[in-house]
Amino acid sequence: MKLGVLLPTFRDGAKDALARATEAAAAGIDGVFAYDHLWPMGSPQRPSLAPFALLSVIARRHSDLVVGPLVARVSLVDTEHLVRQFQTLHTLAPGRVIGALGTGDKLSAPENEAYGLPALSADERRELLGDAARALSDTMPIWIGAGSKATNSLAREVGATINLWDWTAPRVASMSATGPVCWAGPAKNDLFATLSALSDADATWAVFAPDVSILQLHEWRSGH
Repeated sequence: MKLGVLLPTFRDGAKDALARATEAAAAGIDGVFAYDHLWPMGSPQRPSLAPFALLSVIARRHSDLVVGPLVARVSLVDTEHLVRQFQTLHTLAPGRVIGALGTGDKLSAPENEAYGLPALSADERRELLGDAARALSDTMPIWIGAGSKATNSLAREVGATINLWDWTAPRVASMSATGPVCWAGPAKNDLFATLSALSDADATWAVFAPDVSILQLHEWRSGH
């Protein structure tokens, strides 16, 4: 199971995120990821760094790190532009980009509304998701954020790994029986037990929120 860390992107500048990426690279962590939000959920007064610009810098600085958004939401930009952002990142880091995509949901809807972006239906967003995934699938691995049965079925149809946010290990194991899955979420009190349980559940990746101890991730990896 590969290990990843979400970067601290809800900041006024990139200093903390760049330092975290350097720490992850030095510890042998497999990849770093960035949220794709216009602000932290529920806090529109706070800043959020644009993921693709940040990841481009990191990809050039650290040639061993896999990079990707977690997840890039369709409908924030048009599909052609979204695909080009991924392709540009791939040009900077060939073979090291995860095409992680999601439809968004009611929790992220206020971001679209605040900027006058269209309020698309779930079916319309799912159609855009499929278009983006198919356009990128020959270039990079595709992850699709778990959602409704229709979204999960689409992920299997296009050969994507389903990204499971904060699912329990038994639920991860159940979903992994249908195809590849990866896990993302906050660090738990017993990080080692969480990692071992996710590995046993056949998660391909475990990607942790920014406050995880990279040292502990390194220690667990060293023992496995």
